Amino acid sequence: MLSNTNRNCAGGPTPWGTWLLCEEIKRGFVWEVDPHGVALPKKRALLGRFRHEAAAVDAGRKIVYLTEDEPDGNLYRFRYQKPAKLTQGVLEVATVGAGGHVTWTTVPDPKAVSVMTRYQVAGATVFDGAEGAWFGDGVVHFTTKGTNQVWAYDGATETISVVYDVNTTCNPVLRGVDNVTGTPSGDIYVAEDGGNMQVVLLGDDGSVSPFLQVLGQDTSELTGLAFTPAGDRLYFSSQRGGPSKTGITTRSPARFVRSAGLCPRTAGSY
Repeated sequence: MLSNTNRNCAGGPTPWGTWLLCEEIKRGFVWEVDPHGVALPKKRALLGRFRHEAAAVDAGRKIVYLTEDEPDGNLYRFRYQKPAKLTQGVLEVATVGAGGHVTWTTVPDPKAVSVMTRYQVAGATVFDGAEGAWFGDGVVHFTTKGTNQVWAYDGATETISVVYDVNTTCNPVLRGVDNVTGTPSGDIYVAEDGGNMQVVLLGDDGSVSPFLQVLGQDTSELTGLAFTPAGDRLYFSSQRGGPSKTGITTRSPARFVRSAGLCPRTAGSY
């Protein structure tokens, strides 16, 4: 059981069966918790103190990617030394250069004793309101609500690109980008905070298609996208849904036929 935390946000799973809980507050922490309640929660202070949103783990490269929900926030990664132990490692921040190439710079003071984390490395790239993050097949996808974009960072090539931009796509159905999840086939599902209260599928074929829509809950937001291990059900929540606006969690069959005639989304470098 974990108590005395504040504004717990998207977070993310680890390959070793725990959950990284992210505090979305100024100088917030990441906590590692056991979903089964056997092991005690652990504060992971080296993952930085800032307005955390989501965490996505690349186990092959021993990296945790971290998003920051600030208008002038950054993208971070924590390079840990041993799997299932986040007590040793280095926190780094991303700077995007020509052609979308990313360089990573060590954050001098992850605990942000005197200077906020995002101000410690001059020239670090700003991502306006970074939200959900998902790692799969060597790529971490994340969203920025301030620009209504979905990004893809390739860990092998160390390059970043925009895979959805509401201002350039020919099918701008996705607005209010927020939580994100993916499938082994390469499809990406993005939940809307606002917009039309939809979950939108960014297909591996480049298509952009509404997958589902929640009606009558326009003041809520969709969150918590998660597939069952078999991939046959998608669970999600309406954060302020229901008669008392305390939230609803439901599921949808993960069967979908893409709409005909959709043009591919336009991908581009940063």
